[in-house]
Amino acid sequence: MYSLIPVLCVRDIMSLIRALPGSAAQGLIWGIMAIGVFLTFKILDFADLTVDGTLGTGGAVTVMLILAGYPPVVAVAAAMVAGILAGVITGILHTVLGIPAILSGILTQISLYSINLNIAQGKANQAVSVDAYNLIVSGRDNTHTIIIVAAIIVVIIAVLYWFFGTEVGFTIRATGCNENMSRAQGINTSVAKVIALGFSNGLVGFSGGILSQYQGNFDVNMGRGAIVIGLASVIIGEVIGESIFGKKLNFSGRLAFVAIGSIIYYVVIQFVLWLGLPTIDMKLFSAIVVAIFLAVPYLKGKSKNSYKKAAKGGA
Repeated sequence: MYSLIPVLCVRDIMSLIRALPGSAAQGLIWGIMAIGVFLTFKILDFADLTVDGTLGTGGAVTVMLILAGYPPVVAVAAAMVAGILAGVITGILHTVLGIPAILSGILTQISLYSINLNIAQGKANQAVSVDAYNLIVSGRDNTHTIIIVAAIIVVIIAVLYWFFGTEVGFTIRATGCNENMSRAQGINTSVAKVIALGFSNGLVGFSGGILSQYQGNFDVNMGRGAIVIGLASVIIGEVIGESIFGKKLNFSGRLAFVAIGSIIYYVVIQFVLWLGLPTIDMKLFSAIVVAIFLAVPYLKGKSKNSYKKAAKGGA
């Protein structure tokens, strides 16, 4: 074991500061994916593992369409449609065929691995150059990427805020809150689930399309562990948002803090890399971060209840 202070002293703090814009840019891009995870995990109460495959699908569709001569905007739109289709398939497996939620997501995720390879013409990696194409974002200009992706997230939050105020949006929220009661009120919960899963994976596919342009390539493994990053962003954002605004935090605020949580996650990851810790342990560290933030709300609520019990006992 070694002390953290000597390590911090020998590290170049400026290198960490220079890396922060890149971390913020990546965090915002993954924040779009995290908002998609939020829709299923928090609103629909559906543990959807499809996202690990959908992110790669969005990247594959985007890169191949750009290489085929289509504009990058059209390519990411197609990536979003591909993500919606993947989410609908997961919904059909669950609602029509009766496959449990987790297994339906896993089945779609596994099949998307082969589908992504087929889309990429059998290649595990396809590059797209910023010099040859006028990409929406690029890793060469993090400031431009931050501005563009932040604007996209604002539009996404506005659209989702409007949508979940409509009748269809209310049925999805009701299904997530109490499926049996919703069904008793005449709501078609199966349709609500399929729509929500389509929306969610559409955002994930869109995020994959933006990410592939930012990093300049599609990789068949680019979505591996996406659900962990998405959950980390959701939990981090929720904990920070509620600690600042408490019960005043509304729906649009929660979505915004999901994106902020994604940025914080990538800043923390960058800090760990800056410390020189082994990169082979990054997945382990990611899981620990998620576990910590998942435990915070529970431990916080438990401490409040213990204080209440102690107060009643003293009275």
